[in-house]
Amino acid sequence: MPQKIPFRLIHVSGQDDGYQAVELNTHSPVTKGWQSTRFSLYPQDMVVQMDTRARMRKIQILVHQHLIPTKIEFYVGDVPDDTPISLQNARYTRLGYVALSNNEKTGFKARELKSVHVDAMGSYLKLVIHKNHVNKYNVYNQVGLVAINVIGDPVTNPLDPNGYPYVADERLNEDPALRGLINKPDYISPLDDLAFDMYQDPEVAQIIRKLERKKQEAVLQERYDYAKKLKQAIADLQKVGEKLGKYEVEKRQAVENEDYDKAKLKKVQMDEYRLQVYKQLALHDLLEIAGTRHPQVVDLEPTRLPTPPKLAELPHTPPPPQTPPGDEQPRLPYDERPLPALKNRDPPPEPTSPPASPGTPPDEQVVPALKGPPQPVPQEEELAVDAEDEVDAAPPSAAESMSEKDLREASAVIDVFGEPLVAKAYSKNWSFREDALLSVLKQVQELPDSTPREEARSMFRAAVFLVRRAMKDKVLAVFKAALSLLKHLLEEFVPKHKLTKADVSYAVEKTMPELLLRTGDTGARSRDEAKRFVLEMAQFQEVKPTHSVPIECVKPFKVTVAPRLALSRTELVEQLYKDLGLENSGLTVENIMQFCLQALQHKNGTVHEVAERIIIALYKDVGNPVKNYLPHDDDKTRKNTLYRQLFEAFDKIDGKPTKDELKKQKVADEAKKQAEIEALQSQLQALKDMNKGTVSVDDGKGAGKAGGKDNKKPTPRRSKGQIKPKPKPPADEDDTSTVYNIDKTCIFCNEKNEAFTEEGLDIHYWKSCPMLRRCAHCKQVVEIASLTDHLLSECDAKDNFSKCPRCTEAIPKAEFDQHVKDKNCPVSPTQNKHCPLCHQNSVPEGEDGWKEHLMGKNGCKQNPRRLQALNKQPGPGKPGAAKGKGPPKKSLPVAKGKTPRT
Repeated sequence: MPQKIPFRLIHVSGQDDGYQAVELNTHSPVTKGWQSTRFSLYPQDMVVQMDTRARMRKIQILVHQHLIPTKIEFYVGDVPDDTPISLQNARYTRLGYVALSNNEKTGFKARELKSVHVDAMGSYLKLVIHKNHVNKYNVYNQVGLVAINVIGDPVTNPLDPNGYPYVADERLNEDPALRGLINKPDYISPLDDLAFDMYQDPEVAQIIRKLERKKQEAVLQERYDYAKKLKQAIADLQKVGEKLGKYEVEKRQAVENEDYDKAKLKKVQMDEYRLQVYKQLALHDLLEIAGTRHPQVVDLEPTRLPTPPKLAELPHTPPPPQTPPGDEQPRLPYDERPLPALKNRDPPPEPTSPPASPGTPPDEQVVPALKGPPQPVPQEEELAVDAEDEVDAAPPSAAESMSEKDLREASAVIDVFGEPLVAKAYSKNWSFREDALLSVLKQVQELPDSTPREEARSMFRAAVFLVRRAMKDKVLAVFKAALSLLKHLLEEFVPKHKLTKADVSYAVEKTMPELLLRTGDTGARSRDEAKRFVLEMAQFQEVKPTHSVPIECVKPFKVTVAPRLALSRTELVEQLYKDLGLENSGLTVENIMQFCLQALQHKNGTVHEVAERIIIALYKDVGNPVKNYLPHDDDKTRKNTLYRQLFEAFDKIDGKPTKDELKKQKVADEAKKQAEIEALQSQLQALKDMNKGTVSVDDGKGAGKAGGKDNKKPTPRRSKGQIKPKPKPPADEDDTSTVYNIDKTCIFCNEKNEAFTEEGLDIHYWKSCPMLRRCAHCKQVVEIASLTDHLLSECDAKDNFSKCPRCTEAIPKAEFDQHVKDKNCPVSPTQNKHCPLCHQNSVPEGEDGWKEHLMGKNGCKQNPRRLQALNKQPGPGKPGAAKGKGPPKKSLPVAKGKTPRT
């Protein structure tokens, strides 16, 4: 089976002083790797030599996160027969190359691991590394490799054709790179993979490999129980190795930052954690060092007796089955001991068993039977029945003995408090468990102040171990006793014996996960007690500076967690935020928002409400940074009810109208505009009606306007298409004809046209009336004479104009300063004489001065509608010669600037 091939790097074309090539010889989480020199020439090459000639099956390259080469070529080198093995005598065969990603998608934060399957024999591996990908982090155009791994089969006998079988294929002669694909091995151990070594503590990695070999041997020997234990131990050690690797990286960073206190703390933390795990897993027994396979209770001795020493003190306990006698002393392997249920299928029909010796394994105690036909009872079991009857007569005075597994687990606690007390803590009787915690509380209270710190620390950690176990207890009395003990340890024991923050953090980290689980308990009293104690513990004088409680509480939970637990967690975070705030509390915008976003994904509506309250309260305090963790605020996002409610709450906090309010306001504005348009249209119609009434009175009754200018220029009226004079009709008939003619007349330019219906007049105003003009900014039709006033006071863009003090014209503010500075505009005595089109004071005096200027033959050259109007006027003697003369302007002042928008 292919395995990891040891190698050493013997040649490299260049290396950076701080990242030398020898780093590639070892694999560990703290490996820095190799980097080329700054601004080096490409390609770079390196050669690694295998410790022994090998058939290479898999090559792995771990590349730097931003010093990334574009491609790497692989060559395998071998030395001809009868030639000394040296780099100069090597002959290389090209296998192929791999292209590498530029890593932009990951933001240059992830490393790329390339695995290449090959099938080549040789002693050397040569890598040709081409130029780098260009990115903003690689300022010196370097390339870097973090690790190299070679997996294959060592060549022990090259002449043996059966040792290294090949698949015959004609394609292999054309392309040697196909050998790795066609002759791909069936199985490669994941423990030989580069990803395993780069994240595992080296010591733990070696232990895992030993356990893996033991497991394979056990499977071949059909020791399946032992193999199962080894499998579980390997899984546990992989997690432990990753954690220790992380600690090692943190320790190395602390050393580089010259923070030696932190480095020492990490070292102590690693050593304690490593020792604790080794004891819990009983690695000495699992590895079967010195041939032993049957572990004693806690001691890790190289050799031990075939059975526990205290077994001889149990005359009434049936002996365990032994293996057939051999040359050496009979010994029962650890994984071949019979299970209790298989050993005693039909024990005495009593519900409980008599107290056994503390060293008696669980499979050697009397096991109560629940069903089964009566069987002949041996003498030893009859004695057990009599003892049980005596126990039923009187209350038990001692807890049952601990199993071997429990003794191994609680070995450190037994060293501090003794086995009888710990046996009570492990008892099935809840009163014993409560008494054990009260006894521990009494001992820690009575511990003198002069006790050495190490001894006090040992007692502290042993007590924390029992508290953590008791927090899982379903009995409320035991749970309360555990909380009382933990409170005393954190509030009184720590300051009394001057323990460090590391000890406080240890206690909180060990107990908080179990305590948070109890906040989701089905029992209301247990749930309330747990929540109350979490909030209380966060305020402890020794715990508060560590920020451990808030940090544990804001760790996101899975969306599949039970609703009670999810609700309790969110309520705890809400209350902690109210009590502690963000300043120096361990709570930050980032960890709170990550927690709340996960809570919003939960299926329970009450959890959503609490999470929303937290986010809204956080937004009140910090504002916009909260939005960085939410989706972009747009209509698509607001379709989600949760996000819509949040963004509407944010708008209210900012004093902005919500989207619904904006929609309502928009509808109201549109209705208001429509009403204004209808009002303007009605005013226009009223103007027309007023015009009809005014002309009828002036012409029919001859009253006129006394003293007005209208009487000076009487205007003759004719029906359109009139060819010859007719007798003057009576007064009433003349009035009707005049009104009809006026109704077909433009009130601004006095043009008559049969097409001037209501719609025809609107088209005339919009396109051809020479007295009117469309505003270029608001598209409203206004009189040219009042265009300046419109731009300064009525237009939507009025804020962009200023009035020139010389020419009184509306000048854009962007050009105003230069316009005033140049003084090129003519001085206007009055605004009514200055034309905004030709920018001259050319408007004649008199009532019809603007008509003459805008419509006359020698009028304003800048009025594009003037020539169009002149072309429409008929010559002398033709019908309609009076067109252009109409009602006096004074009777129509209301129409100025009031033509509606179209």
